[in-house]
Amino acid sequence: MAANQGGRTRRRLSTEERREQLLSVGARLFSESPYDDVWIEQVAEIAGVSRGLLYHYFPTKRDFFAAVVERESERMLRLTAAVPGVPVREQLTAGLDAYLEYVEAHAHGYRAFHRADAAGDQAVRRVYQRALAAQERQILAALAADPEFGSALENRPDVRIAVRGWLAFTTAVCLEWLRGSELGRAQVRDLCARALLGVLTS
Repeated sequence: MAANQGGRTRRRLSTEERREQLLSVGARLFSESPYDDVWIEQVAEIAGVSRGLLYHYFPTKRDFFAAVVERESERMLRLTAAVPGVPVREQLTAGLDAYLEYVEAHAHGYRAFHRADAAGDQAVRRVYQRALAAQERQILAALAADPEFGSALENRPDVRIAVRGWLAFTTAVCLEWLRGSELGRAQVRDLCARALLGVLTS
């Protein structure tokens, strides 16, 4: 149903649209402030809804922040999903391009996602750790399926640790880039690609 306010008709948001709106507001607030400094009342006020409605969607602040983190994780996994039959070297370039485009377009969500590791709430940190583990598995599966790297992985127990370290490196580079680095997107992409390929080919 639409409501008329001041001569303008405003469409009522669907359940999914409202949920997405709340998560977007949450991503911005959590990206700018530590977990403990964000109040549910702030989110409700900015979104123009009652606190009761927000709690209808997310029973606790922990649930709300976890949903913000999961939303960003799902986005990143979709963007960087492996393409069967395409060499890792090619996928790495295309995947990083898509990833960095996402980082630029959803800077608040990206920052909020990575703030989760510093949250005092252990349940929230577990959501974040599961998300990183999913990214790690996705990368390792792509490497294992690639003829250039697959056979070498069997004799490289250090690769899993290296991939985990590379994810941390890429995160640090992207967060610094968002703070106003002089590097362009292509330079950041090449820097991150060289870092991973350097480990795999050493």
